Amino acid sequence: MPRKIAAGNWKMHGDGASLAEIDALLDAQPAPGVDIVICPPATLIHRMASHIGARPIAVGGQSCHAAAKGAHTGDIAASMLVEAGATHVILGHSERRADHGESDAMIRAQVETALAAGLNVILCVGETEAQYKAGITQDIVSDQLAQALPQTDMPARITIAYEPVWAIGTGLVPQDHEIAAVHATIRAISLRAFGTAGAEVAILYGGSVKPENAAAIFAIANVDGALVGGASLSAAAFSPIIAALANA
Repeated sequence: MPRKIAAGNWKMHGDGASLAEIDALLDAQPAPGVDIVICPPATLIHRMASHIGARPIAVGGQSCHAAAKGAHTGDIAASMLVEAGATHVILGHSERRADHGESDAMIRAQVETALAAGLNVILCVGETEAQYKAGITQDIVSDQLAQALPQTDMPARITIAYEPVWAIGTGLVPQDHEIAAVHATIRAISLRAFGTAGAEVAILYGGSVKPENAAAIFAIANVDGALVGGASLSAAAFSPIIAALANA
């Protein structure tokens, strides 16, 4: 069975004072069986990893370059994330695709580099509102995975996050049967790509996940956790989501 994963993407939010939210999260009711990952801005990775120490929260980056090193001003290498204390990295997020023009081919190269550096990868896929309304969600997600998901003998280190672009930060969420259909497709693709090991690839849902809807989302087949944006910034909002996952 896949691991249950609650991942928080802090995006361009957070500073040193935000580390108090990590303490509050750790002070909340323990959630056995749930892997918790927080992906803060790059400026906080080392401080957060040091602050957490041996306590049960992993730290991740929000992107990395496909090259191991080089003349890439403003970018960060996978090995730099590891040195800073990260064990995970988010790749292929729709905001990176939109803001930085990252293509599926670029994302595939990033995934390969991240895996080679020893990182666990959270690979994001998802359709835009126009694509959703056109009824081509399945085609878009399948095509993104076909191009961005590499052949690897380390499928256990890959997590796939389905994040419909139109649901991110909008308060909108697909219907349960729509989430179920996409996650079933992702599971089938994982099994084709990795054989029986594809059954162990965690599939997360992301897009306006909050305490009020978390339990219902986690009850859907093949939903192994969530990639949470705004709600992960606050322990008061993120803890109930984690608890709902633990009880799913």
